[in-house]
Amino acid sequence: MEKWHLMTIVVLIGLTVRWTVSLNSYSGAGKPPMFGDYEAQRHWQEITFNLPVKQWYFNSSDNNLQYWGLDYPPLTAYHSLLCAYVAKFINPDWIELHSSRGYESQAHKLFMRTTVFIADLLIYIPAVVLYCCCLKEISTKKKIANALCILLYPGLILIDYGHFQNIYNSVSLGFALWGVLGVSCDWDLLGSLAFCLAINYKQMELYHSLPFFCFLLGKCFKKGLKGKGFVLLIKLACTVVASFILCWLPFFTEREQTLQVLRRLFPVDRGLFEDKVANIWCSFSVFLKIKDILPHHIQIIISFCFTFLSLLPACIKLTLQPSPKGFRFTLVSCALSFFLFSFQVHEKSILLVSLPVCLVLSEIPFMSTWFLLVSTFSMLPLLLKDELLMPSVVTTMAFFIACAISFSIFEKTSEEELHLKSFSISLRKYLPCFKFLPRIIQYLFLISVITMVLLTLITVTLEPPQKLPDLFSVLICFVSCLNFLFFLVYFNIIIMWDFKNGRNQKKIN
Repeated sequence: MEKWHLMTIVVLIGLTVRWTVSLNSYSGAGKPPMFGDYEAQRHWQEITFNLPVKQWYFNSSDNNLQYWGLDYPPLTAYHSLLCAYVAKFINPDWIELHSSRGYESQAHKLFMRTTVFIADLLIYIPAVVLYCCCLKEISTKKKIANALCILLYPGLILIDYGHFQNIYNSVSLGFALWGVLGVSCDWDLLGSLAFCLAINYKQMELYHSLPFFCFLLGKCFKKGLKGKGFVLLIKLACTVVASFILCWLPFFTEREQTLQVLRRLFPVDRGLFEDKVANIWCSFSVFLKIKDILPHHIQIIISFCFTFLSLLPACIKLTLQPSPKGFRFTLVSCALSFFLFSFQVHEKSILLVSLPVCLVLSEIPFMSTWFLLVSTFSMLPLLLKDELLMPSVVTTMAFFIACAISFSIFEKTSEEELHLKSFSISLRKYLPCFKFLPRIIQYLFLISVITMVLLTLITVTLEPPQKLPDLFSVLICFVSCLNFLFFLVYFNIIIMWDFKNGRNQKKIN
């Protein structure tokens, strides 16, 4: 009983931090003509409420796709419609066709913040609590501490409750987490259904799709494709197909309707990357303008090849040796590969990597905390644009202190606790004197944190040169990208050298 009392307090702390951040500014506040992501979400409510379903994704006099046109899957549209009905009941002016453009008021801000809060409370937070309660071989105290740290992760809070992302990240990530819980606990059909809902809410959940596919396929192989494995495979296929059909049913009436939705979901014409994002293409463009040199179709092919090759080893191993622990680490590796190398990546997509990193927080607290700090730092230019410096600093410090105290992260840097024992043993066969890997990682952490603090101070206090107005933003992206490349190597080392699939490690049954 005491466990649930403490868990309730943890949830209340998480909700309080979220609501406090929501009192600050948001994306595009008072900045016509396009305003920002806040206006995008309001506009989708306006469109879905006033126009028939067939017109939601098409350009028309009533639906100018250049003005925050709907470009997310059907479940997002249905959610916007549901919110629109509530908005209509409270104040019809909020979603009046055409005349509501750029509508801003304190009452409307409260309504929009509340929609995020409720979605979080219904989908994401219960999944986090249940996930932490299902962790095995750790104490109740650690489970509660784990839940606290995950719920205090600043990246997700700042984007959903500060910036106001033009889609509710807590919904798609919450569905994905329910999917992880399902397949890890052998509720494979329910897990598959939950993940299908995640994809149909936000197409970037494809970052997690290959680990789900490989893990479930590996389970089928393990059961035997001539027996129970084949039955499971058929059931999974039917679940996926049925869930997609139900979500897309209104858009299957005409071929052009389906194609238009797909064109909106995957806008390859927008280019290799947008704005300043901490992936390899944006960082490399500092030295070589890939977008200007290579034809568009070549950029697509190159990004596909890099993404596919970087995630292939982890996916093959997961298929051949499926395990809950391997599944969680492969989720991290694949999502990070997509973020670093895929086409048309946004800075906020790092949240798709952060979720699986949160899931391994109790296993590798030092490295997970480090990564989650870098992921928040990588979005600093966006957060500063929205005047969210103070919430960013406070939430980041609160998260860091919570992790440091809960997991004693600075004491968890041995080879075994970093999950590098097998790798170090292999390395010492060729370099017998190589016994200082943990110390190297500690120094890298120190350098990383000092660099992030200095760049933050410089960005906040100094003006960039007139000839290089984006200098500080580019430096933040470049430094973050270097960190992410290091983490990609690190997580792949864990996956490939973990031949025993994490025996004696914490698992979810």
